[in-house]
Amino acid sequence: MTIDEAQKAVDEWIKKYGVRYFSELTNMACLTEEVGELARVMARKYGDQSFKAGEKDNIGEEMADVLWVLICLANQTGVNLTDELKKSFEKKTRRDSQRHINNEKLKA
Repeated sequence: MTIDEAQKAVDEWIKKYGVRYFSELTNMACLTEEVGELARVMARKYGDQSFKAGEKDNIGEEMADVLWVLICLANQTGVNLTDELKKSFEKKTRRDSQRHINNEKLKA
């Protein structure tokens, strides 16, 4: 699935099952919540915390939830994520094409 296809699929799902998009501010709060849930799993899987009884390593599910809400925000604010991601690659390439290669901290 391309990013464009994902944006269309989320929009179709919202219109069919979700009644309507939550407000932009509500979706921003939902995005923050989903990032927090991803952070919880990351802290347990890669950090010093351990999983509590009944918790599971569902890192992919949490990443997908973050992406879902981000796509909702893009759709309702008129952002084409494919175009913006391309611009981001161009910006990062211009700005960082030599910075990381020459970073002694990354060599080892």
